[in-house]
Amino acid sequence: MYQSIAIDGPSGAGKSSVADELAVREGLLHLDTGAMYRAVTVHALDEGIDISDEHKVAAIAKDIPITFGYTSGQALPSEVFIGGKDVTLAIRTPQTDKYVSPVSAIPAVRAALTEQQRVLGAQRDTVMEGRDIGTVVFPHAELKVFLTASAEERARRRALQNVERGIESGDEAAILADIKRRDSYDSSREVAPLAAAEDAVVVDTTAMTIEEVVDCIVELAKGAFPAQVSPGGESHQ
Repeated sequence: MYQSIAIDGPSGAGKSSVADELAVREGLLHLDTGAMYRAVTVHALDEGIDISDEHKVAAIAKDIPITFGYTSGQALPSEVFIGGKDVTLAIRTPQTDKYVSPVSAIPAVRAALTEQQRVLGAQRDTVMEGRDIGTVVFPHAELKVFLTASAEERARRRALQNVERGIESGDEAAILADIKRRDSYDSSREVAPLAAAEDAVVVDTTAMTIEEVVDCIVELAKGAFPAQVSPGGESHQ
């Protein structure tokens, strides 16, 4: 039986970085669910599809394959493709940030991608991160963690990431406004709203390094997976 760790939280809380480091350290598959919603968003925008046209946007999620490319030694996909087109950089632009929330709120989009995520997550020990992993995608995950951080710290991190990726100069004020807008939208949407699962452990990462957060989750995993030191170990029950 394969085992899973679900990591949820708002934008900029460190989910992807933490999940990637955790996956490499513990030998897990890292599935970045957010990249899948972003890929659908990019494809819709590139095709000139109105984001409010739920039928057309949902058709992308259902019919256009999303695939990942991996670099040796890394758990997080280094490349993201939709319909064979490389959208690795495009999914992280401010334009995508602006439209991904309404796309991810479309019920048919969530249903299509959730099905794909469950299939992928059932294939091996997995750390999966997003906004509704512990509540919707993998409600029976052995360990559920909800990462959070102050909006100001999350804006600082996103600005730094944008500069490192060469996307933009990193306007923290604009990013902070967008983060607050997205927090409100994601938390209040009718379908799979952003919320910590009742049995999730909430970890405030505001003053923590990635390594410290990973150390915390590893310790939590020891309690969630008592038959082994970590989910990626050889012993399974």
